[in-house]
Amino acid sequence: MFNSIQVKAQSFDVCQVYGAVYEADSPRNASFTIFLETSEAFADLVVYQEDNRLMANESGHWFFTDKPSFAHFSIYFVSNRGLADFSIYYTETLSFAGCK
Repeated sequence: MFNSIQVKAQSFDVCQVYGAVYEADSPRNASFTIFLETSEAFADLVVYQEDNRLMANESGHWFFTDKPSFAHFSIYFVSNRGLADFSIYYTETLSFAGCK
């Protein structure tokens, strides 16, 4: 898992981005800036939205929380792929989640 200070200070492995996530209202308040792909083929990470926080324990498994203090990391969605740290694609199939 990541904390904001750790992530900004060093490189990261997108495959290790999982757990509870908070959607920040500004890129300055986010651990990562994310671009949402319309095709799985171009995404760096395929994400499955878990309903249970305890199940978000593998690559690409995210549980969204509305409390920043309960999140492992925070994200901010950008509309320009060039400004994103990485891109994701949402899947509805649990087994498709993770890295390529």
